[in-house]
Amino acid sequence: MSAWGKELVLVATIFVIVAVLGSLTGTFIPLLFILLFSLLSWQVVQINRFERWISNGGRGKYPKAKGIWEDIYYHVYIIKKSEKKRKKKLAKIIDQFRKSTDALPDAAVVLGKHDEIEWANNAAKTVLGIQATDRGQRIPNLIRFPIFVRYLKEGHFNESIIIPSPTNNHLTLAVRVVSYGAGLRLLLAQDVTQLRKMEQMRKDFVANVSHELRTPLTVLRGYLETLQDLDEPQLPLLSHSFQQMLEQTDRMQHLVDDLLLLSNLETQPKKTHCVDVPVLLNKICKETEKLPPYTGRVELTVSTSVRLYGDENELRSAFSNLLGNALKYSPVNSVVKIQWRMTESNGILDVIDQGEGIAETEIPRITERFYRVDIKRSEKIAGTGLGLAIVKHVLLRHDAHLHIVSELHRGSTFSCYFPLSRLC
Repeated sequence: MSAWGKELVLVATIFVIVAVLGSLTGTFIPLLFILLFSLLSWQVVQINRFERWISNGGRGKYPKAKGIWEDIYYHVYIIKKSEKKRKKKLAKIIDQFRKSTDALPDAAVVLGKHDEIEWANNAAKTVLGIQATDRGQRIPNLIRFPIFVRYLKEGHFNESIIIPSPTNNHLTLAVRVVSYGAGLRLLLAQDVTQLRKMEQMRKDFVANVSHELRTPLTVLRGYLETLQDLDEPQLPLLSHSFQQMLEQTDRMQHLVDDLLLLSNLETQPKKTHCVDVPVLLNKICKETEKLPPYTGRVELTVSTSVRLYGDENELRSAFSNLLGNALKYSPVNSVVKIQWRMTESNGILDVIDQGEGIAETEIPRITERFYRVDIKRSEKIAGTGLGLAIVKHVLLRHDAHLHIVSELHRGSTFSCYFPLSRLC
């Protein structure tokens, strides 16, 4: 029988005894009142003992009791014991987590719902200057760089931001925030000083080499043209050699020009003014159609007069590269369509061709420098492999992105999406 069953049987037995005695003595009502008062007093005493034990944390052995109260004490004791074990296990896990994160070379800071600091590892103390006493402080009050404050406020955590270390101006940090749990966020800061230095060295090297190559290439081309224009008759082999050298010199010149343009896109400050896109596209299309291979192959459709805040020369370079690629990789009798249109959220430039198309696996890589799709063609198509890399960098400088839809042997559509903030 359960404890509750025994308790009910006991109360019922006492009640029967009181009823019998009351009927024999004629004092049933007084005896029933005494019984109820005694039971109530007993329960009040037991509740008081239980409350005093619980208020002390239920530590130690539970008080001795009888009946249902003994079972209640026992069950609470078991629950407390189980909870204590669970707390020890959780504390061990948290301790292991803290030790492992303290060993990380990257700074890690746990932020609450209102960007308050809840915990930080040792690296965060070194590179971000966060101390143990800063717990509960809002991190924007400690790291006050405008780009960092804006990053936290906007909540766009898909990409990291670059800031100097608050404790050491010679350190450069890549900061990213990862959301998890109910309103909690983990801020990670990685020291990218060496990577930034290497990247800058690469940019300087490309810029310097490209600049230094321009002069010898110009001189070489000048001498080749002079030798070609001599009145004296030349051997066929010599004429062919001069022609080949001139073509390769032109190819190197185009490569150097593209490398310099890329270098400028990476290093030069942005210039912004309102660019009349329809007028710019008309100029590009007319200039392109003057070239004999492309006459009559460009079809321009302008469905909006909206303009763009940006650099006209950079936009001209990007649009020209897209149009040039579409024409080069399409049949000589096909038409390339250019469309400038507007949606609710973007200004969009589409370049649509009927060319050989691009395999789906190749699309993510075609904006890499020098990357060219490996397709067997009857004729080799000249190019530097930098055109789409230039397009990508120009669009990034204009807060835009390139979207490519393509199907092999069916053609491709290259779409430049400009945000509303760039429209004027």
